[in-house]
Amino acid sequence: MIRRFLHLYWRMKRGMTLGVRGVVLRGGEVLLVRHGYTPGWHLPGGGVEPGETFEAALAKELLEEGNIRIKGTPALHGLFQNRNASSRDHVAVYVVRDFDHGGPLAPTFEIQEAKFFSLNALPEDTTQSTRRRLAEILEGLPPPAQW
Repeated sequence: MIRRFLHLYWRMKRGMTLGVRGVVLRGGEVLLVRHGYTPGWHLPGGGVEPGETFEAALAKELLEEGNIRIKGTPALHGLFQNRNASSRDHVAVYVVRDFDHGGPLAPTFEIQEAKFFSLNALPEDTTQSTRRRLAEILEGLPPPAQW
């Protein structure tokens, strides 16, 4: 009973969580990652740590997940509330076009695979939120407030 109360209290009082995702575009291709802990292909990214900027978190996550080194300045596509995770979760999505790719990385539990796919031939199990972000960017649509 006390444990349940503490969990509820923590959920109500904890601060906002911040994340970042990168839409890494190369010609007519996009970089997607497949996690070891959740199904589907996703945009690479992760959490923003205390004291870390969105851009620093993006650079760290792209290097760790896709061996991508950002060269230019990424463009902010939008800020989203991600109610799928929590009403307190927010994600910044950046478009990255200027980068170096160091080649494929060995699979880990977190990232089993990172791969460039043709924008016209995404894997069947690409997540709907990934497909929506790509459509917004490629069609010049304004991003919605919700993930």
